[in-house]
Amino acid sequence: MTTASAPAPADEDTTVFDVAIVGYGPTGMALAALLGQQGRSVVVLERYEGLYNLPRAAAFDDETMRTFQKLGVAEQMLPGTNVQRGYVWVNGKNDVLLDIEYDNPGRCGWPAQYMMYQPHLEATLDRLVKSFSGVEVRQGVTVVAVEEGIDRVEVLGRSADGTEHQVSAHYLVGADGGNGFVRQHLGGRLDDYGFFENWLVCDFKLHHEVPGLPTFRQVCNPAEPIAIVNIGPKYHRFSFRLEADTSREEAVRPDTVWPRVAEFLTPEDAELVRVANYTFRSCIVDTWRRDRVVLAGDAAHQMPPFLAQGMVSGIRDARNLAWKLDMVLAGHPESLLDSYQAEREPHVRFITEKAIELGRVQTMRDVAEAEKRDARMIAARKANEKPDKLTYPPLSGGLVANHGGIFPQGLVSTVDGTALFDEVAGTGWLIVANGPAALTSVAQEDRDAFAALGGKEVVFGFASMYGGSEISDTGGVYAPWFTDNNCVAAIVRPDSYIYGVARDPEELAALAKGLLAAVGRP
Repeated sequence: MTTASAPAPADEDTTVFDVAIVGYGPTGMALAALLGQQGRSVVVLERYEGLYNLPRAAAFDDETMRTFQKLGVAEQMLPGTNVQRGYVWVNGKNDVLLDIEYDNPGRCGWPAQYMMYQPHLEATLDRLVKSFSGVEVRQGVTVVAVEEGIDRVEVLGRSADGTEHQVSAHYLVGADGGNGFVRQHLGGRLDDYGFFENWLVCDFKLHHEVPGLPTFRQVCNPAEPIAIVNIGPKYHRFSFRLEADTSREEAVRPDTVWPRVAEFLTPEDAELVRVANYTFRSCIVDTWRRDRVVLAGDAAHQMPPFLAQGMVSGIRDARNLAWKLDMVLAGHPESLLDSYQAEREPHVRFITEKAIELGRVQTMRDVAEAEKRDARMIAARKANEKPDKLTYPPLSGGLVANHGGIFPQGLVSTVDGTALFDEVAGTGWLIVANGPAALTSVAQEDRDAFAALGGKEVVFGFASMYGGSEISDTGGVYAPWFTDNNCVAAIVRPDSYIYGVARDPEELAALAKGLLAAVGRP
């Protein structure tokens, strides 16, 4: 227990929520929405009385948009986004060092990179969360105590006027950031990579189109590294790496900011809406769960901004955690929750380490080393060497049999029409097969048990010209995927990650039995 002022145990008449969430940023919002969509009762406690209403994160990817698609708000996100086609690095002389082109569509069926205005994203999620009758959001409530019991967690919150909020829930998720109460309560060791830098972040609202304004550029100038990014329609961000001895008070003054951006913007072009002196951190806590208390998002991990994956990683946490909490609350083994950190932590570590590696290259301050970097990268461009596209590793351990990658999403057709795969197949448990023969070795009792999990069988017809199939690979995504993975079927989880692939019907039968043993038959 964290404080002396512990919450009183709930009596029999107290409402016990399925899940209490502390923190109402994008991670907490996404988790609340996913649980609400699943019909779970949720209470959210947030210390701020309203939404933050200022941009922080700058971008999200196609996997995040796929989660918004699941929640039914993908199209509602579009007015606050720009599809980003590429990412350019230049040196201090404005020579192009690297020119990265993003996929459109990406593997999840949406453009691989969206630049976004975070207040629009949060307002969209807020409306969605508050539309669920089973979700209650209490803003202006600061959590001051947590008491863990055998079958529930008691949480005590306090409003600014001293009003106390006693909450009981079967599970508590801390999505309240790196300095949040729930992380402090859970304890654990912080693995700090020791990579932190001081940046000045300046956000502008544009009055009109500004010719020549870069949409996504990294200026790798050893004298002063700069990032220039659009953060959704009509908004732009300039970030400057500051020296350790820079005066914070002086750096954030508007009359100091405008000269920094004068090459691209003037006060006639834009309004300065936010200036922040920000020191990012690179650290991961070693304990993401103890019994009924779980961490997600920045409460579990903080990473540098160089891959724009901080918010994205928190939403991945929410997507991974939501269906597992739902299954456990429905009576499946609590050991399912053991797979959460086992799967997510290695993924987060890979991204964090890659972001650090990227940041060190971008922000190199040694002039001689920077000249060597420039020469190598310019030579590669002249040789037409395409930069390697960063691919994230599959999940491993946890609830993964033999694959762990994300199942792609492309356009498919049925007799009812054409749409993205998730719209047609759904986002529960799936067996996706190449022809009905792939299913012949799966015992009927196992097929019935899979269906009782809410599972569906989706059958393409790549292997035979006889008989047709219920679903057509309109976008040409799935036939090559089955070939590349040398499989006849895949079992796909509710978060669209792949439990396992089967090379033949017998292997699919074994995979199905293994899954049912792991999650428990309904």
